[in-house]
Amino acid sequence: MTPASLSPVQRWSILGGAAIMLSLAMGMRQSFGLFQPHMVRDIGVTTADFSLAMAIQNIVWGISQPFVGILADRLGFRWLTLAGVAVYMAGLGLMVTATSALHLILGSGICIGLALSCCASSVAMSISSRAVTPARRSVTMGMVSALGSLGLVIASPMAQTLISTSGWQVALIGFMGLACVMIPAAIGAGRVDRMEPAKTQQLEQSLSEVLRSAFGHSGYVVMALAFFVCGLQLVFITTHLPTYLADCGMDPSVGAAALAAIGFFNVIGSYLFGWLGGRYPKQYLLGGVYVLRSLFVAAYFLLPPTPASTLVFGAAMGTLWLGVVPLVNGLVVELFGLRYMTTLVGIAFFSHQVGSFLGAWGGGMVYDALGSYDVAWKAAVLIGLIAGFAQMLMNVRPPVDRRPAVPVPVAQPTA
Repeated sequence: MTPASLSPVQRWSILGGAAIMLSLAMGMRQSFGLFQPHMVRDIGVTTADFSLAMAIQNIVWGISQPFVGILADRLGFRWLTLAGVAVYMAGLGLMVTATSALHLILGSGICIGLALSCCASSVAMSISSRAVTPARRSVTMGMVSALGSLGLVIASPMAQTLISTSGWQVALIGFMGLACVMIPAAIGAGRVDRMEPAKTQQLEQSLSEVLRSAFGHSGYVVMALAFFVCGLQLVFITTHLPTYLADCGMDPSVGAAALAAIGFFNVIGSYLFGWLGGRYPKQYLLGGVYVLRSLFVAAYFLLPPTPASTLVFGAAMGTLWLGVVPLVNGLVVELFGLRYMTTLVGIAFFSHQVGSFLGAWGGGMVYDALGSYDVAWKAAVLIGLIAGFAQMLMNVRPPVDRRPAVPVPVAQPTA
């Protein structure tokens, strides 16, 4: 079975399953902050304990993603995603019954981190890229990424309502119900395992050969390092913007509204950059995202914040938020093909997650030491600009061992 031979029902079963799985996995994960004050009060953990569990989640997700990618590329997606859903539910169960920081770290940190490796963006993008023709690949990944951004719209209001009316334990049980919906979604997305690998003129490579080729390719290395900056900037904003606004004497509702604006405009931006990636060089678009983010951060922190400027900042950052996902995945496919896409994206994503950890932890360290975020946001702007311009100049030629061989004319014998 090839992408061109899929019926519309088969194609949408795969793409819809990937989008639903991604949407619910990320929506629930992004809503965990709503549980923090209630769990701190009821089970005797501290805010630092809760923050540590979330930081461990990011690191576990990043460390495990390359290995999950290897399994997906070797064994297929269906059983891997179903295992991820099971681990997600186990993590939620540990959170429901948590009585200590250790339980919280095991549940929301380790289990959810592992589950996100199996159910979130890297795997969903790899599934989506295999279900469509090359001409539709970039816009399709943008569409699935955009739909995956809608999970927060479902999970967050549901969690807040259940917490207010029935308690945080019931809200987590409600999340377990949403995780059950991920089961048929994973089964539908897993139908991509029946797809035949695309036939190319390049020789089939082993995993070790592809890894050596990737680590020796300057463009891939630049892209992975720039992805580190992406994670640092985004998590710095989501983690520390509310505190910054509080220091400026603004109402907490302004920070919540800004995060909501980020979520809404993220849907638009994800599809937009997926569409643009099918028409323009992806390295320029990706570098442009990093540069524009840095300029918006500089403009926002240089000017006195107001509710209006904060909402505009949220809208601008949301538009530039996850649009990088289809671009990074698309560049990996162009350089190395589909065969080991999940593995190579997973390695780059590890770099992203290290940046995420430092964006949250490093921003807090700077604030505790200096009493302001001035040094932190200036550093985020500087390295963002460097990463953006380096990304634009990356080498986008496939490795020599993946370029089509040029046929050598053979002299015909004369009579």
